[in-house]
Amino acid sequence: MNRCYESPKPEPSRSPIYSVRAVPVEKVEANSYNPNVVAPPEMRLLELSIWEDGYTMPCVCYYDAARDRYELVDGYHRYLVLRTSKRIYEREQGLLPVAVIDKPLSDRMASTIRHNRARGTHDVELMSEVVAELTRARMSDRWIRQHLGMDRDELLRLKQITGIAALFADKEFSLGDVDEEPAGTAAEAPRRP
Repeated sequence: MNRCYESPKPEPSRSPIYSVRAVPVEKVEANSYNPNVVAPPEMRLLELSIWEDGYTMPCVCYYDAARDRYELVDGYHRYLVLRTSKRIYEREQGLLPVAVIDKPLSDRMASTIRHNRARGTHDVELMSEVVAELTRARMSDRWIRQHLGMDRDELLRLKQITGIAALFADKEFSLGDVDEEPAGTAAEAPRRP
């Protein structure tokens, strides 16, 4: 693991895992949009796993150079174990293994959701807030569905949870999926005489 804090950026064709950094946990911050929730028994199991096996996966972060801080994209609970377990903090010398991605906020939010969904469950209310935030950031329904791995019905349900009026304010009413074909591009039905 690279113990310098300013390790070189990975080449665009290489995955961030090849440039893992050892970062002081005090420089790492949680993001405000992670809908993943872990119950206390699983947190105890995670702490035991890290104690017995060590960190086997780095956390994924975005590096904010202006603030010299790392914002978590994935790995909040592994980060939390290092912050709360004295024995692990001491063994790891307060250093958290981090792989850095350099993406805009909307893409980081999508990355967080993809990581969570690939592993299991997440909090529906927090997930609906992520959808609302991406909608406010003017991401299309198609972009949200594609990047978060959801179908139309799931996206609609999540939008309804946060308040359908605000999230549909800039949309025209349609019974179909407005992202699939813009109006006027489908073949028109023949007219009756």
